[in-house]
Amino acid sequence: MVLRSLERAEPSCVLDRDTGRLLQTLRSHSSGYQERRRVLVGLNKGESLHSLARKVFFGSLGEVRDRTYEDQLNAASSLNLLLAAIVCWNTVHLQACIKKLRADGVEVKEEDLRFLSPLLRHHIGIYGQYSFDFRRYDVVPSPEDLSY
Repeated sequence: MVLRSLERAEPSCVLDRDTGRLLQTLRSHSSGYQERRRVLVGLNKGESLHSLARKVFFGSLGEVRDRTYEDQLNAASSLNLLLAAIVCWNTVHLQACIKKLRADGVEVKEEDLRFLSPLLRHHIGIYGQYSFDFRRYDVVPSPEDLSY
């Protein structure tokens, strides 16, 4: 309220305000396309991680409902461990797919690889029953042994 009345009384206040807005706009545009692109890529990576965590953490609809601090910490730690396992799995399989594409003669450009993310989640079956035959995993296959 005071600023509005001051603007009516003092035209230089309006000029100062508009000059400040102009400088702020110029500063935001002068940071350049590359800087804005770098920030946007970082934001997208963070959002992808949160989206993956929301998909995986469905049991309580994304809420930690445990009362004790220890139980809350266990739930958060378990989610982080699961996210790390998914990222590791996706990374190994992305590398195997890229290797297979290159072996088949498909050109895979290095500059295109920076747009890949191990935070893929569409192939993960969240609902259902799972059985694991641990005898099958006596020897862990190397990424070179994976076939696609």
